[in-house]
Amino acid sequence: MVVAPGSPAVAAATTPAVSAPAACGRLARRVPVIHRVIVVVMENHSYSDVIGHAPFVTSLAHRCGLAKNYHAISHPSLPNYLAMTSGSTHGIHSDCTPSECPQRGRSIFSQVTNHRLRWRSYAESMPVTCDTGSSGLYAARHVPAVYYLQVRSICHSHVRATGALATGRLHHALNSGHAPSYMFVTPNLCNDMHDCSVSTGDAWLSRWIPMMTRSRAYRAGHTVILLVWDEGGGDNQVPLIAVSPYTRAGTVSSRALNHYSILRASEHLLGFHRYLGAAKVYSGLAKAFHL
Repeated sequence: MVVAPGSPAVAAATTPAVSAPAACGRLARRVPVIHRVIVVVMENHSYSDVIGHAPFVTSLAHRCGLAKNYHAISHPSLPNYLAMTSGSTHGIHSDCTPSECPQRGRSIFSQVTNHRLRWRSYAESMPVTCDTGSSGLYAARHVPAVYYLQVRSICHSHVRATGALATGRLHHALNSGHAPSYMFVTPNLCNDMHDCSVSTGDAWLSRWIPMMTRSRAYRAGHTVILLVWDEGGGDNQVPLIAVSPYTRAGTVSSRALNHYSILRASEHLLGFHRYLGAAKVYSGLAKAFHL
């Protein structure tokens, strides 16, 4: 379904300075060939807080793909991050630290490693690589890779600070010609809308998403960016926006989707045929956005 002109869902996208790039749809008529997934996770805002109120994000939703019936799994943050990367909350109902609740089971990070592909987790304001503590604007609970013991031995080379917009590790990875197959991107506690306003996070995304879509990796035509919020209020409905050259601009999905769907889609697009946990039964995201 395509959003009609003047729809409330896109009404706020009027400021040229934060207008989203025309990153979607140029390959919409082709059979999709996606083999790189970038997941960007924002914090603690419902669908109704963001769509129609955050100009850049709303514009991006209009120009790419928007899930209108996407829900987080639980509260608080950590169970949602575990769900979208391992297919389970593992019975966790708190923001316990990696030392308090390390995870011994499989995750998408170990899946990627076992399939001889490359992954990286990039966290803004991370003081040192693979930091399992939390300090300043960095929160380990928003960086799920540091919880999984199966990838702990390679954590220091795979979980890194994002760095500067135009010169940091994420920018370099996307423009190096050998970008990882799976990337998990975590803004800091202010820029992810957790401690600061929706407008602050919207401004951050207005800089970083265009950097990604203008990168060598994205322009090659085989990358999808999945922008999602970890949890919201009320019924836990949160936005998910799919950005890919195969996703027709203005695509809107009303299909019931959740964090297990994002894991299933990531596994499917990377060529995995055995899905983790609840990802076995929550399909549909890839099909909804022509991935």
